[in-house]
Order: sequence, then structure tokens, then C-alpha cells
Amino acid sequence: MYVVTQELLREEPKITQFAFHRLLEWLDDGVESHGETYIEMRRRLVSYFDRRNRPFADDLADQTFNRISKTLEQSGSIAVRPPARYCYVVARFVLLEDIRRSRRFVQVDEARDAHPLGPRPMLPMDDRAVVQEQRLECLDLCLQQLKPEQRDLAIEYYRDAKRERIDRRRSLAERLGITMNALGVRACRIRNALQTCMSACCKTK
Repeated sequence: MYVVTQELLREEPKITQFAFHRLLEWLDDGVESHGETYIEMRRRLVSYFDRRNRPFADDLADQTFNRISKTLEQSGSIAVRPPARYCYVVARFVLLEDIRRSRRFVQVDEARDAHPLGPRPMLPMDDRAVVQEQRLECLDLCLQQLKPEQRDLAIEYYRDAKRERIDRRRSLAERLGITMNALGVRACRIRNALQTCMSACCKTK
């Protein structure tokens, strides 16, 4: 459940159902694929982040798509062709930001190790723990609002990591009698619904 929580709680730009459909159309580039192009591009992005040893490669792929969706929503179109080329441009920015974040965390850890007997460095106090607790509460509430089969699919889909995750998703697709591509599209729609619900829930906290 830890991996599931980490996946669904990570902060990222929200994507609406309308924006998601627009993203699918843009990726198809005039040729209807019923989500096949999206799944293949997402697989390639996950592989891109995996090859660079980034944890949460799935999440970084989703962040890439979310940023592209926001651009489509704001500008109405993206001139770069083919779509895959633009996806990799955005993915590189997401990668660099993720590397910078991880370096900040390493610097804090190194500072602590450098003074094992002295006072720890003072970190700025904020309410991140409170916010995280609120988001956990909202996640629980939003999961309960899903249909049982949707809730089970979301939890199963985002469990484990890397090889274990791939095997689990393949088994889940076989159990549901659908393709891996169809499973990916279904899971993404559920996740988008969860994030929309959580965003509304957190505003009331």
C-alpha cells in the first residue's frame, strides 16, 4: 500500500477528462488508435526514465503527459511534429527537475552525516506534514467513492515497482480479459478521477 500511496499522493498538475481525451487525439495525430498510441508512448517514457535510474519512472511519465495536456489546454495546439518528439523534449525537463530535487535531498543527508556529534542543521519549519496527512485523508475518502472494481483496479495497478509491477499488471489484464493497453487507459482514467476528487477535497480542509 505504501507504493500505491506514494503514486497517488505525488503533487503534479491535474488533468481533466476533457484534457485527457484531447491528449489522446493529439498523440494519435489524425489516426484513431483507441488509446494504443498513448500506451506505447507512455511505455517509452517510462523506459526513458528507467534507463536514467529514476525512481517512480511511471510517475515521471505521467507528469510529462500532464504538462503536455496543460500546454494543449492553454494554447490549443502544439506545432512540433511528430508528437513523440515533443514528448521527449518535455520529458527531459521533467528529468532535470527530478534530478535537482534528489540532489537537494542528498545535500541535506550529507550535512547531517558531516556532524554526527554536533547539532543537526536547522531545516525551515512548515506544515508539509499536516498537508500530507490531509491528502491521505482525502485519498481514503476518494477511494471509498469509487466503485469496488475501480478501487481494486487502482490499488492493484499501482502496487509494487518495476518488474514486479509489470508482472502484476499483466496478470490483472488477463484476469479482467482485456489487453494491457486497455488496462493502462482504464487505470489512467481512474487516477485522473481520483486526483480531481482529491483536489476538491483538499480545498475544503
